[in-house]
Amino acid sequence: MDKKNALRAGALAAGTTLMMLLMSSPALALTRDDGDDPGTGLSVVETLGLYVLAPLALFAIIAGLVMVLDRSHPDHRVSVPGTKGKAKAKVAAKA
Repeated sequence: MDKKNALRAGALAAGTTLMMLLMSSPALALTRDDGDDPGTGLSVVETLGLYVLAPLALFAIIAGLVMVLDRSHPDHRVSVPGTKGKAKAKVAAKA
């Protein structure tokens, strides 16, 4: 009984996928629509700058601002076990 259900589900998935592929023809993307006015393409340098360098620069700026503007107290920071952390300075009160 399980094999019938699996075969039915597989046939349904294959049929649905085939219909989706047939209905969305990529050839329709080549025909121009009324009012379609494409601009000039990007060069390789412009593409790399826009999609690689700009996100990396933005990430670096945000990470740098977070590190510079960090106001957390050193005692509250989590230290990795097994590493030598900073010893707390003991202040002896002279009375």
